[in-house]
Amino acid sequence: MALEYPTITPYLLYEDVAGALEWLSAAFGFRERLRFAGKDGSVSHAEVTLGDGVVMLGDPGPDYQNPKRAGQYSQLVHVYVDDVDAHCDRARQAGATILSEPKDEPYGDRRYDAEDPEGHRWSFAQRVRGMSPEEWGATAG
Repeated sequence: MALEYPTITPYLLYEDVAGALEWLSAAFGFRERLRFAGKDGSVSHAEVTLGDGVVMLGDPGPDYQNPKRAGQYSQLVHVYVDDVDAHCDRARQAGATILSEPKDEPYGDRRYDAEDPEGHRWSFAQRVRGMSPEEWGATAG
């Protein structure tokens, strides 16, 4: 059976892919759908799902430094969930660093931001009211 993929799929690099798989499941509710392990047991590629979304994870080798070790970050993955407050509580209990508490945003979402153990940044949101771009000050393309 061939796997289906959304048009755009984030691919995050982790120093410990196996550990990231376990943590992302416990903290953020992702479900593992694929794991490719080498002969030494290390995981070089994996995939997790949440709803209809897919995130790929990979280990690029010994020269890679995760955002936490490098001291900087360069991405934020935005994910919609059904209950953002419950999701935040789950993430906190699993040890996520909560960067901003859930709050209502001017564009109609309730959102919080978190960081995983390797320093990747995540934004989780729930649509609480539908708004046109013009209602919150944006211009639709």
